[in-house]
Amino acid sequence: MAAAVVTEFGGPERVGIAEVAVPRPAAGQVRVRVGAAGLNPVDGAVRAGVFGGAGQRIGLGWDVAGVVDGTGPGVTGWSPGDRVVGLHHGTVKPLGTHAEYVVLDAGAVAAAPAAVGTVEAAALPLPGLTAARALDQLGLAPGSSVLITGAAGIVGGLAVQLAARAGLVVTALAGPGDEELVRSLGAAVFVPRGGAPAAPVDGVLDAAVLGGPALAFVRDGGVYVGLIPHHAPAAERGIRVEEQEVAADGKLLGRLVSLVDEGVLTLRVAETFPLAEAAAAHARLGVPGVRGRIILTV
Repeated sequence: MAAAVVTEFGGPERVGIAEVAVPRPAAGQVRVRVGAAGLNPVDGAVRAGVFGGAGQRIGLGWDVAGVVDGTGPGVTGWSPGDRVVGLHHGTVKPLGTHAEYVVLDAGAVAAAPAAVGTVEAAALPLPGLTAARALDQLGLAPGSSVLITGAAGIVGGLAVQLAARAGLVVTALAGPGDEELVRSLGAAVFVPRGGAPAAPVDGVLDAAVLGGPALAFVRDGGVYVGLIPHHAPAAERGIRVEEQEVAADGKLLGRLVSLVDEGVLTLRVAETFPLAEAAAAHARLGVPGVRGRIILTV
């Protein structure tokens, strides 16, 4: 089968298509015939060597939408032909989801949304789980105020929708041209990039990874949640500082799928590329201002 891999670190040109063996599901695993898979900033970081792994073949891709092709021993609840979405966690792995087939733990997948197609479904797992887990870590009660940085981005946009549904008063920090978009997602207040909210907020979900400048927007005793481990600013003024690290969670992903089917969550796709053009997709990923997921189709 074909799979997108890197064997040398660098720019988009380092992404190659290799012919590799079709993986076999072990106990507790399912094999998914990939229909579409999202391209994420973490894939660019893996390609550039941020996480190490020199001298070996590294597979790319974390999230996937496709069809169950086979199951390993002990798997119940999934059968060949089931439409699923899932998350293949891991930075340095021999194969990722940017391939014709991928093997995942059975607990890492959920039934695919019925309301959208395979391409749109592939836009959900990694950013959806990231946004949902970050909001859980904020732990804010309905009526509390939250500022979401990078609110027009993939994770930020889903976080705006989830926060508004949870009854939080959302302030969206985004580019000057993004006000209409973020308000349509549920933001009550808009702050253009470089500005500041009129008053301190109860919590910040820092999807743009601003760090210290975002922490300054939090009231004394509030909460800050960052999305990249080991990048959060030091706590001050009694603020609880948390870092979110995404994990595969089929049950949580299933709840997000339900919100897609209910029309609560909107999945945005900016552009699609066939798997064979994975290098071109990586080049597109590096262009600022993309509003929506880049999806590889298989």
